[in-house]
Amino acid sequence: MTEHEADLLALLRELDDPEWVEWPQEYNRSDTAALFDDLVARLEGDFTARCASERDTQDSSEYGRITVPAEATAYGTRIVVCVSKFGSLALICADNPGAFLGTEEAQAEGELDAADLGKVDQALADLGYAIVPEELVERDYDGPTRLPWHVHRPSWWHRLFGSF
Repeated sequence: MTEHEADLLALLRELDDPEWVEWPQEYNRSDTAALFDDLVARLEGDFTARCASERDTQDSSEYGRITVPAEATAYGTRIVVCVSKFGSLALICADNPGAFLGTEEAQAEGELDAADLGKVDQALADLGYAIVPEELVERDYDGPTRLPWHVHRPSWWHRLFGSF
């Protein structure tokens, strides 16, 4: 595990509070919505395309998703950005969450262009999001929060982006 991954895992553990399952104690829906709207506008400008978005997801620790359409990317694979209600966490996925074992695999398979990924990374960084690699959130969840009964092998994805 790299130092950066260790720091991100420490952040995930810090955000994990069993008393606040769906969102953190200091969660502000209006602030989260405004930041999300800024991200949608930024990605639409950077990719010069309308990006579909789902927001304010019910019964989930995920706030919403933004999809950069395939036709706006260099390799014709859509990019999905998942935003958590916890700590402005964001996840970047090629095609869909779980379609690849992270952005490195998608790049290695010729499905994700480095410049396209760079645009998304930069937009998230400029807006203050913490980018969590998909490989990290797929690790086994070992925190104190009791996750829903339907989750058979809990991961950090279930805790910070999943449904309840």
